[in-house]
Amino acid sequence: MDVLTQFWQRLIQAGPRLPEPLVIGAALLALALVLVVWPAVRLLTTISHEAGHALVARLSGRRLAGIRVHSDTSGLTVTRGRPRGPGMVLTLLAGYPSPAVAGLGLAWLVSVGHAAAALWLTVFGLAAVLIWTRNLYGLFVVGLLAIGLAMASWYAQPLPVSLLAHLLAWLLLLAAPRPVLELTGQRRPGSDAAQLAAITRVPGLVWCLLWLAVTVAAALAGAILLLPGLVVH
Repeated sequence: MDVLTQFWQRLIQAGPRLPEPLVIGAALLALALVLVVWPAVRLLTTISHEAGHALVARLSGRRLAGIRVHSDTSGLTVTRGRPRGPGMVLTLLAGYPSPAVAGLGLAWLVSVGHAAAALWLTVFGLAAVLIWTRNLYGLFVVGLLAIGLAMASWYAQPLPVSLLAHLLAWLLLLAAPRPVLELTGQRRPGSDAAQLAAITRVPGLVWCLLWLAVTVAAALAGAILLLPGLVVH
């Protein structure tokens, strides 16, 4: 019971707001990671992407068969149900915006002082993905990330926790547009955009532009939440 009480207190406790220079430093570090070590960062976006597919599939009444995360940073979410219709469209539509939406949610929690809650919610989300993951590499990567964030959230002091939550939010926000840009340039036949085009008769490029607009808008909104001083000035 003492452990549960301590966990609850950590979850709801408001932490210190980071000074603006540290927030900017976290943003610059996240941007450098996106540009320099993209394969590692892309794994994070892939996990979020597949989690978005899985969540919307369940909410729209489709049956979730499993999630796979591959070593080439690609992923796959298998659902069962009607091959056409609103449920399938929403499931396909959800993947690419999911990292941006997750990053925006984390940015909001961090902006109101709940960095620990932001990290623990991420851990719970990763645990849910882990339950549905059906390949060894995916189990290893998702499990390692979940354990790492949980350990940091439990043992670190409030300032490092806040820094880590800021970095995670920035990573998701800044990384989210890049897979959309890559997809727009490649136009892969089996991609989400191609499948949506086949179902809806709306060209794949339209879906790519929609995803790009959503991810860029989320990045801007997240920046406003994390750096309100820059907007005021």
